[in-house]
Amino acid sequence: MDLDKFHRAFIYTWFSTIAAILQFKIPSFALMKAALKYLVGIAGPSGFGSKSNADQVTQHSSINSQLTAIITGATSGIGAETARVLAKRGVRIVIPARDLKKAAIVKESIQKESPMAEIILLEIDLSSFASIQRFCAQFLSLGLPLHILINNAGKFSQKLEFSEDKIEMTFATNYLGHFLLTELLLEKMVETAEATGIQGRIVNVTSVVHNWVKRDQFRFCKLLNPKNYNGTRAYAQSKLANILHAKELSRQLKARNANVAINAVHPGIVKTGIIRDHKGFITDSLYFMASKLLKSTSQGAATTCYVALSPQTEGISGKYFADCNESHCSVLANDETEALKLWKGTRVLIHRRLLPPVG
Repeated sequence: MDLDKFHRAFIYTWFSTIAAILQFKIPSFALMKAALKYLVGIAGPSGFGSKSNADQVTQHSSINSQLTAIITGATSGIGAETARVLAKRGVRIVIPARDLKKAAIVKESIQKESPMAEIILLEIDLSSFASIQRFCAQFLSLGLPLHILINNAGKFSQKLEFSEDKIEMTFATNYLGHFLLTELLLEKMVETAEATGIQGRIVNVTSVVHNWVKRDQFRFCKLLNPKNYNGTRAYAQSKLANILHAKELSRQLKARNANVAINAVHPGIVKTGIIRDHKGFITDSLYFMASKLLKSTSQGAATTCYVALSPQTEGISGKYFADCNESHCSVLANDETEALKLWKGTRVLIHRRLLPPVG
């Protein structure tokens, strides 16, 4: 990575972290208190906080029967850590991956720690509707139950790219791909919950940067084919869409009395090799400050694992979590009308792309 790209990545990470603290206009004393709570890792109502890691938050999760979880983006980072911890707790893991060689390395690593872990690898490209359909057909043909779906995979692209479906790549991968994946697997989750009595759980991994999106910037047709592309804006818009998806689908599931919950989680800003490897390019003091705000990979995976497995989140749906506690998302992310409008637009788009015209 060249110096210019590194600086952009670092600035993006730094300001995302600051946004987590400054997302609301609150009195200075309360701001200092919130900042201290984050830095020190003071536990919230759940008993966990920003310094809790994935092993800690799942330590007392009682799993009486084998659960099956699909985790996207599990070939690296917090996705791989999520897979490791859930497998350690006895969950059967399905890893959809574009690169099956990388997935095999993750599988081998997990099974070294948990030799009895059952891990299934299947190919998928989340930017491709056809690939998602093939994956779901393959998974459903296995005849397995499905208790947990973790929509974790994410893409951040600095340049404008398009998927094979001719949709902007970040939005296609982060939002549309996970929307379709969830749609195609939802009935299996509902059936599994009815048959076992165990609540199904869907987790959409989002980001605090959704707060940056303004209402007049969030137009469905423009998200598909933006005229003036900005990588950070595109990423933030896709993360807002992930929350709106969780809000609307939660409303629909409650309306049909389905025993499946869906929530959105902000994992926090995770320390990366990029920052460590290029430490010499920034001042020691700035690096020290940033390192106190950034999370380890295990801390980054903690909120996902908590929402996916904790008995404390049983029955909770349509919420936004950060640092293993319910938190506040933006006004736009809470807009039920906007959520329904996005859901309808997405369904129409997918229906048109998947069902060719007759005649």
